[in-house]
Amino acid sequence: MLSVGFRALFRRELLRFIRRPKNTFMPPAITNVLYFAVFGLILGGRIDEPVEGIGYILFLVPGLVVLGTISNAFENASFSIFHGRWNEYIHETLTSPLSYAEMVVAYVGASAVRGLIVGVIIAVIGRLFVPISIEHGLFLVATMIVIASLFAGFGIIGGLVARDFDDLTVMNQFILRPLVFFGAVFYSLEMFDQAWQVQVSLLNPMVYMVDSVRYGLLGHSDMISVAPTAYAEFAPYVSLGILTLLTVVVIAVDVYLFKVGYGLTD
Repeated sequence: MLSVGFRALFRRELLRFIRRPKNTFMPPAITNVLYFAVFGLILGGRIDEPVEGIGYILFLVPGLVVLGTISNAFENASFSIFHGRWNEYIHETLTSPLSYAEMVVAYVGASAVRGLIVGVIIAVIGRLFVPISIEHGLFLVATMIVIASLFAGFGIIGGLVARDFDDLTVMNQFILRPLVFFGAVFYSLEMFDQAWQVQVSLLNPMVYMVDSVRYGLLGHSDMISVAPTAYAEFAPYVSLGILTLLTVVVIAVDVYLFKVGYGLTD
C-alpha cells in the first residue's frame, strides 16, 4: 500500500504541471500541429510513394509521439529536481519520512504521467490529419510507459547534475532532440542503401524507442527487417525488454544518487 507521504509528493508533482496547462500542454500541441502541417500535408503530399507501405504523414505520428513524450518527461523531472535544489525546498522532501525509493518513484511517476499526456495529445492531433488504428494496443501501452519512465529517470539525473538553468536547456535541446531526430522519426532504416548506415543508426537508442511505438501503433517495425533472421519476428519485444531493463537500471541509479545526496546537499 502506498504511503501517505508518497501520495502527497506524487500529487504535488502532478499539480505542479496540471495547474499550468498553457505552459505544459499548449506548446507541444501547437508545435506538433506545425509538424503535421509542414512535414505531413505540405512535404508529405509531394511524396508519391508511401514509406514501407505507410503514408508519410501516418509514418510520422509514432516518432512525434515519442519526441513529445520523452522530452516532456525529461523536462518535468529535471526542472522539478533542479528548481527544488535552487530554491532549497527539496530539503523538505529529503527530511520527510519517505524512503529514497519512494521519493524517486514519485518524481518519476509524475513526470512520466506528463510525458504520457503529451503523447496522447500528439496522437489526437495526428488523428485530425490522418486515420490512425492501433495494431498492438498492449505492446504500445507498455512501450509508452517504459520510455516515459526511462526519460523521467534520466531527467532526475539531469536535474542533479545541472548547475544552472542553461544546463537543462542544453540537455533537452542539444542532446535529446537531435538524437530523436536521427532516431528514424522522419525516415525508415530500410531507406538506407549501405549496411554501415543501418549499423550506425542502430547505435542510437532512440531508434529502438521510435520503432517500438511504430510497431505498437502501426504494426510496422524496421527491426524485423534488419535483425538477424533467427529472432527477427521477436525483435520489437527484445527492444522493449532491453528498454525495460535500462529503465530499471536508471531508476536504481536515481535512488543511489538520492541516498548519497549527490547534488542535493551542495
